[in-house]
Amino acid sequence: MRELNVETKRGTVLNGVLFGEGKADTVVITITGIHGNFYSNPFYYNIGHTLNAGGIDFIYAQTNDAFGKIETVNNHTGKTEIIGSWNERFSYTEEDIGAYLDYAEKAGYEHIILAGHSLGANKVIYYLSKNHDERVEHFLFLSPANLTYMMSDVTTREREIIWEQVERGDGERMLPFYFMGWVVCTANTAYDWAFSGILNNVFTEPDGNFSQVEKITHSGAMFIGTYDNFTDGDPSGFLKNINRHMRTANDNKLVFIEKTGHTYQQKEQEIADKILQIVTEWRDSEGISEKVRQFIS
Repeated sequence: MRELNVETKRGTVLNGVLFGEGKADTVVITITGIHGNFYSNPFYYNIGHTLNAGGIDFIYAQTNDAFGKIETVNNHTGKTEIIGSWNERFSYTEEDIGAYLDYAEKAGYEHIILAGHSLGANKVIYYLSKNHDERVEHFLFLSPANLTYMMSDVTTREREIIWEQVERGDGERMLPFYFMGWVVCTANTAYDWAFSGILNNVFTEPDGNFSQVEKITHSGAMFIGTYDNFTDGDPSGFLKNINRHMRTANDNKLVFIEKTGHTYQQKEQEIADKILQIVTEWRDSEGISEKVRQFIS
């Protein structure tokens, strides 16, 4: 296990972790969600060690919001930067995911699986809707977040304050309240959550705006705990509803982890084992396909 420092196009360095020696032919890259770090989501350790035991590398791909604040550097300016959930901009999503994919490509991995947990899954959906990236063979969505439901307690007056602060040019100033009751952030960050729609891409309602999901051409697997509290009360129905809007619905695998919540408490090993099983099947089938292609050519 070793630290990765992955540079984005804007110069910001993201700090990830590689589980493995970098010698495997397959890697799973998992994009983190808001405050989705090792401390709050210990299942990352189970997944990393379990995949390694199966001959697969794993990258914990920390993005801007894995912690409230993260000290890093900007390779363009050489200066220290403080990034985090307090000042994240959703418009950086493509750049951040692309940086990790560039790393994996340069490292020589033959098979790249792109995963995301919680808001990280929403980021992967956004990325794949805009980039039909052939480097990615499959996706893993772990507990995608229903942003509309998450923001249901944000009051009309709070939304007005966010809008007004951004409109008068004070978007980089901190909000005078906790967004969603628990996030300390700038008005610009809250604006992205409440108004941009960039990552608000999965819904409980069948007629929600699934335009991003509908553009994805990759197939993969989706996971959710049956007690997940970010789904408006129906985790299984939520996941099935997402899949119904996908072009690859018939090829996708839906996995329901029983009696656990958004971060798979007490079922960390179960989800790790299931991910290993699915990724191994994909790797082996891709290997067979490659041998067939070589034989035919």
